[in-house]
Amino acid sequence: MHAPELLHYYPKFHSMDSYMIRLSSPFTYNHKCYLFANQKLSRHFTSFNFRLQSRKNSTSDAKEFDESAFEAERLRLDAKARESMAQISKTMTETTAEAEADPKAWKWVIRKRIWDLMEAQNIAQNPRPVHHRIPNFVGASSAAKKLSELEAFVMANCVKVNPDSPQKQVRFLTLSDGKKLLTPQPRLRTGFFSILESSMLTPSTINEACTSVGVAKYGRPIGLDEKIKVDVIVIGSVAVDPTTGARLGKGEGFAELEYGLLRYMGAIDDSTLVVTSVHDCQIVDDIPVEKLLVHDVPVDIICTPTQVIFTNRTIPKPQGIYWDKLSPEKLGQIRILRELKSRIEQETGQKLPCGPSEKLPPNAQRRRRRS
Repeated sequence: MHAPELLHYYPKFHSMDSYMIRLSSPFTYNHKCYLFANQKLSRHFTSFNFRLQSRKNSTSDAKEFDESAFEAERLRLDAKARESMAQISKTMTETTAEAEADPKAWKWVIRKRIWDLMEAQNIAQNPRPVHHRIPNFVGASSAAKKLSELEAFVMANCVKVNPDSPQKQVRFLTLSDGKKLLTPQPRLRTGFFSILESSMLTPSTINEACTSVGVAKYGRPIGLDEKIKVDVIVIGSVAVDPTTGARLGKGEGFAELEYGLLRYMGAIDDSTLVVTSVHDCQIVDDIPVEKLLVHDVPVDIICTPTQVIFTNRTIPKPQGIYWDKLSPEKLGQIRILRELKSRIEQETGQKLPCGPSEKLPPNAQRRRRRS
């Protein structure tokens, strides 16, 4: 990916509903400093190394890793995030004035319909209730098996898979097949991406390595200067439209953010296949393409317990990171983005654009820690 591509501005998009960001003008930058081109990352970001300092793979570190504390904190933060999303959902689906004023309200209507349906018909699987999650479902392993039989997956060397429950079997099959598994830290709270390989694991630890605790315990954290090529992206969904490839996540926007960061790194491009595994009831036909935003990531292939669908995707994929759409409040929640923004501004001598401020629900106002 070249710097001119990343700096191309899309003026017709004025709002976003996620953490997804893009490096876009208007600001002046030094033409001698193409630090955003993939081939220059190692020169300009030699000090970039966003790693979990206590998550190395040495025996002593593994012994010191407090699994119980990690899991307790993960569950606490997950519950807090779901509560804030529930408040947003309630506002968007029950308050007419708010819904009419917000261009994202229609997404919450579809999400709620799918979550309610999965619970009512007992399609949902633990963790339950599935509301405000990438929902786990009956037949997730069957969908994962179909995904693993795709030619693109069979030929892949490195697969990026989301950390949610319905894709756990995809992560297992990735490692079992001797491939590299790239997976993000949950909500990018404690780090960036981690890489796991079967050579790092034993038969008794491979299943654990497919969990959030296992990723933190056995994975190798990477930074933005990592030279890596991702062959397939597996993404979780709440709803997906097979006729267009349009997709809705749970509403936090991390899939879009992760996609944009991989584009920034040069690890993926437009040709990198995006695959989702869902239950058949999550397939919809009422996602309005014209209301999607520039950051929304469409899918190329849908795998369900009963079928594989190659979408007729016409929606363009995001091209990078959108700084001008990121609110100060959301930037304050993700440390790696604050560090990246600070370093870029230091290198260029220019202040990056910032999105408009937004009012987050009270429970989404997380305390900013000193980094």
